[in-house]
Amino acid sequence: MAGISLARVDGEGVDKLPSDLYIGLHNAQDQDTSDLEDNSLSAKMEIEKREFCNLVRPDLGNYSAAANLAQNEHIRQLLKEGKKVYHFGFGQAPFPLLHCAAEGLREHAEETAYLATQGIAELRKGISRFHSRHDDLDIDPDNIVVAPGSKELIFLLMSIFNGDILILSPAWTTYQPQSVLTHHRHFLIDSCAQRGWRVTPEAIEKVVNENDLKQNRLMIMCNPDNPTGVCYTKAQLHRISEVCRKHNIIVLSDEIYARTKFDGKHESIGKFYPEGTIISTGLSKWASAGGWRLGYHIFPPELKSLRDAVKSAATHSYSCAPAPIQYAAAKMFNHTEHCDDYISHTRRIYEAVAEHTYTELTSIGVKCVKPEGSFYMFPDFEILRPALNRRGIRTGAQMCAALLDEVAVTVFHAR
Repeated sequence: MAGISLARVDGEGVDKLPSDLYIGLHNAQDQDTSDLEDNSLSAKMEIEKREFCNLVRPDLGNYSAAANLAQNEHIRQLLKEGKKVYHFGFGQAPFPLLHCAAEGLREHAEETAYLATQGIAELRKGISRFHSRHDDLDIDPDNIVVAPGSKELIFLLMSIFNGDILILSPAWTTYQPQSVLTHHRHFLIDSCAQRGWRVTPEAIEKVVNENDLKQNRLMIMCNPDNPTGVCYTKAQLHRISEVCRKHNIIVLSDEIYARTKFDGKHESIGKFYPEGTIISTGLSKWASAGGWRLGYHIFPPELKSLRDAVKSAATHSYSCAPAPIQYAAAKMFNHTEHCDDYISHTRRIYEAVAEHTYTELTSIGVKCVKPEGSFYMFPDFEILRPALNRRGIRTGAQMCAALLDEVAVTVFHAR
């Protein structure tokens, strides 16, 4: 066999092989081809019947989508089908966009380049001037990080934070799920209607003293509040800042509804605890631009390490907020008079709606703390419990489902 090349047996050089070897090779080749086809069919059948198991982290076994967004998608579908629904279950501003913002978006629609992850300087300077005028805060534009929505920044902050998360209860539906997604322990700080649904220093102390917390703590508070509509006074914020400073608690102050406070006198805890407060806000609520997804965080110089870590995380996640939106927002912030007029008029309407709703509900015995800002009210329908029980309705979720099914009214239950 020496000197016989087996490199090719199906073309040039085949005639050089002995006939018995040539036949033997082809027989072997035919057998190999048949075996390969059988193996391929088996593999295909194996792939088709394979089931992937245990792909999701065990701690996310009961995890679900944001209930408010899921409900809103359902209502939008019902409206698309021509059904009439009275939609009170989603925190979306009902007003048209500021004209100067829409004009800015048209002017910059062809901006397609990646921008600085932190946000363009013109926008950050506009944000700084805006909060100086409305909140009397002195903010270095370099301490502002812009993102496609403040929700994204809250998630990134939790992702890089080394410590435990403290969440007020009741609270917006996303804080707690984000703490789970980011592998954090979270602890609830309860509030109650008797204290106006506001967290107290005593409630914070109770959670700190009764739990073995890590050295670093991040407390998330919403002011004006979602879902209660309550706001905090200077005195209340001062007392909260003292206990946070005492217990090494960093505050993430979600002030996305600040400009909706009915009397126009929003107070930020950042004025009383400047070294330990991160302000989270954006355009979704006061500017009626929820779908634009433009939010930002304001960090104090003392928390530079967190700011830099969030910026770094941003480069590995969203890269930058959309370019046309950033340029349009920068233009909008330059139109201070238009912004101020818009805020004043929309705030007046929110207050009128809240006043009417509060009056009507309390007139029939429903208990409710009167809201002072945001889009929300947190009524207690305990007076209806006997009648609801007779119908087999025993939870807030069941009551909300009945309201939608029977009278086409959608509201959102407490969680």
